[in-house]
Amino acid sequence: MPGRLLENLMFFARTLRAAGLPIGPGRVIEALRAVETVGIERRDDLYWTLHSVFVNRQDQRPIFDQAFHVFWRNPKLLERMMAMLLPSIGMPEGEDKGEEISRRLAEAMRAAEGEGAQDEAPEEEEIELDAAMTFSDRELLQQADFEKMSIEELEQAKRLVQRMTLPIMDLPTRRFAPDPHGRRIDMRATLRASLRSGGPPALRRRNPRRRHPPLVIICDISGSMSRYSRIVLHFMHAVTNDRDRVFAFLFGTRLTNITRLLRHRDVDVALDRVTKTVEDWSGGTRIGHCLAEFNTKWSRRVLGQGAVVLFISDGLDRDIGEGLEREMERLHKSCRRLIWLNPLLRYDAYEPRSMGAKAIMPHIDDFRPVHNLASLADLGAVLATPGRRRMEGVSRWLEQRKQ
Repeated sequence: MPGRLLENLMFFARTLRAAGLPIGPGRVIEALRAVETVGIERRDDLYWTLHSVFVNRQDQRPIFDQAFHVFWRNPKLLERMMAMLLPSIGMPEGEDKGEEISRRLAEAMRAAEGEGAQDEAPEEEEIELDAAMTFSDRELLQQADFEKMSIEELEQAKRLVQRMTLPIMDLPTRRFAPDPHGRRIDMRATLRASLRSGGPPALRRRNPRRRHPPLVIICDISGSMSRYSRIVLHFMHAVTNDRDRVFAFLFGTRLTNITRLLRHRDVDVALDRVTKTVEDWSGGTRIGHCLAEFNTKWSRRVLGQGAVVLFISDGLDRDIGEGLEREMERLHKSCRRLIWLNPLLRYDAYEPRSMGAKAIMPHIDDFRPVHNLASLADLGAVLATPGRRRMEGVSRWLEQRKQ
């Protein structure tokens, strides 16, 4: 290969592996052969050649995309990103701060950079690593934003999510169950008992049977939600395997039912099946179109018996809210409670200004963030109580924004 292309390809592969992509020597050899076959005349050809070799899951695409453009396209961007990670280095007011880089990729770049500079200044590199790679403890991890987590922190968060239990309120149903201390007399059971004994038996009693309502999770997997949907998928898998009557759907430009795929006990196998089935990862968002499909095909199947719906999205809609308000109203009328989980709510200054968010707000019962482990734990406390329709939490949130 011409110049130092071979060395750079190997360095790029090591960087991706350090960022969490499963890349071994075999993949590197395949990449070298692919680049030799396709050539390097065009940057797009190099991008898609390496993409076809190194990326085999949708959630790996953002890391590869950032790594490629930082490594091959704009070397100065790498220097700016490295400077942003050091808390002791400030940026002049008039200077461009650059784009935000994934922390997983930044740590991989920093580790690889440290290997090359180890012989020259080992003590300074140790200090830099100390400043950039300090892992939070369990308490800090609960408050850490999923978007800002390192590779190690993401793995810890996934393990904590898998052990998470989500309580749901226990409600009386229309069916009855035998209960010796029940408040209602079961005449049918009493007559059957009298026929068996041939004499007047003791009265049989019954009480309403109690059961948790169905839980329906509808999650946005568009590009703007990609960094949160990875953790949310682990959360959906844990909830699906923790109780019955849980239904999970993903949507971007189309709606996909992944309930059966998530029922596999092994989370890696389940998510691998989901990745192969869903075709619209990290693309656009057509919320109104997808909700119309849900209301038409699935609402009567999964929203019976007072289901609770978790709608997970940032409200950014490619169709500018077309038909969204009508479908949200229909969804709200078909369920017991409709809870909107929005990662953008982590910002104190957030306001629903987009057309999609404005269409969603009038038809929800609660509005909560979903950006860290603490927000998922708070969600359990919310679902443990029946709550109200048009819950006071939304009204309180709107009143606070008006003040």
